[in-house]
Amino acid sequence: MPHISVAFFMIINQSLSFYYIYFSTQIISYRMSDLLQKLEAIHFRFIEVGNLITDPDIIADMKRYVKLNKEYRDLEVLDQIYKTYSNLLSNLKSARELLESETDEEMREMAKMEISELDEKRPLLEEEIKVMLIPKDPEDDKNAIIELRAGTGGDEACIFVEDIFRMYTMYFKEKSWKHDIIHSSEGTVKGYKEISMSIEGDGIYGMLKFESGAHRVQRVPETESQGRVHTSAITVAVLPEAEEVDFELNMTDVRRDTFRASGAGGQHVNKTESAIRLTHIPTGVVVECQDGRSQHKNLEKATSVLRSRLYQAELDRINDERAAQRKTLVASGDRSAKVRTYNYPQGRITDHRINKTMYNLSSFMNGDIQDMIDALKMAENAEKLKGETA
Repeated sequence: MPHISVAFFMIINQSLSFYYIYFSTQIISYRMSDLLQKLEAIHFRFIEVGNLITDPDIIADMKRYVKLNKEYRDLEVLDQIYKTYSNLLSNLKSARELLESETDEEMREMAKMEISELDEKRPLLEEEIKVMLIPKDPEDDKNAIIELRAGTGGDEACIFVEDIFRMYTMYFKEKSWKHDIIHSSEGTVKGYKEISMSIEGDGIYGMLKFESGAHRVQRVPETESQGRVHTSAITVAVLPEAEEVDFELNMTDVRRDTFRASGAGGQHVNKTESAIRLTHIPTGVVVECQDGRSQHKNLEKATSVLRSRLYQAELDRINDERAAQRKTLVASGDRSAKVRTYNYPQGRITDHRINKTMYNLSSFMNGDIQDMIDALKMAENAEKLKGETA
């Protein structure tokens, strides 16, 4: 068994998030020759967690059991690549030993071919391992809340909010994610001044967090009679949905008001005080929910949004403090920053953070946004790798 520091064992006995944080400051900066030792440590932890989740005392503690099960699933992927990498190094060593000891020319040629093939595969596999060991944002697996708001552009901005809302919901349908409208406020002509929704599924926040920021549209508005191209903007905020264990919301700090909902929803919604407004007194954060028929359900949704906003504010504060270390510009969380332009006359979408332009605006607005999201994820990973190896 290779030497592993005491500090490392202290780390692996902590939660998976701390486990990844350890790797973020250590493993990527090590030479590639040390990768096997680090993967072996992961393998030992994988076996340990596998034993823990069969322990009756662990099973009885549901919170810990769920946490360990998640860690087991995360480590399982790394354990598989450990076995692949270990086999490659073992086969490479055997082939080199054969080449040194074998006198038969045919066998030597076979050994040379195998060495050449494995030497070609090794750096590709090591690069894949480096990416897999990039520290994972512990928020990535959470559900998300998306808030869309009209910015500059008046009625046209409200119409674009509706367009982007439709784009996202079509993407959610493709991913089999469930979404639920929390609050909406209609525009003067059409569209929405603002609309918010919750999304449930696997790895939601990690996929959608890159959408936060100002989205700009350049097109001839429906309200423009002269046919001139106008520029309007909306803001998108993506929040990780905070659970009670993430952020303790003291309800004594919250003022609750009820009122009659406006807009679509039928007579029941409009004639009863089912809408909820929550005000967090210490911060002044206000959340409304009026799209449900039940006051209880609206209160539940509003509380979830309020908790998530306050949780996001705390995360932003922490990220600001770490700004010197956290150099990635992809998911900065700055919602005033212009992140994307949708140019209708040219049929293009440009993401300004990674300078990526696509010319499939029609399909993009119909929910075909995965390629852009993948490019943003790759850019963020490249930033992280660059930061870790600097």
